[in-house]
Amino acid sequence: MDYAAVILIQVLSAAAVLVLVSSGLAIIFGMMRIINIAHGEFLMLGAYAFLVAVRSGANIWFAMFVVAPLVVGTFGVIVERLLIRFLYGRIVDSLLATWGLSLFLSGGITMAFGNAMEGIPTPFGALSIGRFSTSWYTVFIIAVAMLLLVTIALVLKFTRLGLVARGSMQNPSMAASLGISPSVTYAATFGTGAALAGLAGAILAPVTGVGPNIGSGFIAKSFITVVGGGASIVTGTGLAAAFFGTINQLVSFWQTSVWGDAATLIAALIMLRVLPRGITGRFFQGAI
Repeated sequence: MDYAAVILIQVLSAAAVLVLVSSGLAIIFGMMRIINIAHGEFLMLGAYAFLVAVRSGANIWFAMFVVAPLVVGTFGVIVERLLIRFLYGRIVDSLLATWGLSLFLSGGITMAFGNAMEGIPTPFGALSIGRFSTSWYTVFIIAVAMLLLVTIALVLKFTRLGLVARGSMQNPSMAASLGISPSVTYAATFGTGAALAGLAGAILAPVTGVGPNIGSGFIAKSFITVVGGGASIVTGTGLAAAFFGTINQLVSFWQTSVWGDAATLIAALIMLRVLPRGITGRFFQGAI
């Protein structure tokens, strides 16, 4: 029973990590149809912003929930204004441009901070479950991921900002005729997606460490989760994260993490063969 509880926590943790690293990408790709290959580097920037803030004496929670999202969100707005705004409707061009941006960011961070991994102490202590133990920080990650999904759903469905963003993406001409600036909405939406990536990087930094290449470990999983989830940002991301996280952790417990990642990829290929429009493209249509 204790072992089953530990496995359950690890499965929920794997799903929560996928939610965290995929939410920003789900907003950018799901609403703007921009393939942001630099999403992993945005996550990396959040981790470094968190690291620098903590080492400068900032409170760890302030650095995590304010500094990292603010820094990366602001950078995302700048990127949208200088680069992405010229690439709407040009999927291949956006892919190539953001790939070049990812190489630039990875190289720049390596020049500035070096190639070594930096460690940050994990907050909280150990959680004992019978003769097994896990980290309270794992439970914290699960709670934050659940709260993040609920917050995104509430903002998109019940706030004016969410309605304006959704309306501008669906019909920018009509939004402009109502006095809403689509260009401002695009910049704010891209900045929000970047800020969520920065938040994910900061939250995961104590677990993964901080280095120039930490984003590369999450970019493929992020795209698999977003594409597997389908058109609905919140429902699709949550369901796909739960599905792929469960497969990954169960196979990892049975074999190794390498087999877990391989099983996740195979499951994604089968899902896209059976459900080419993702989970919410076939089910839960119309959900947020």
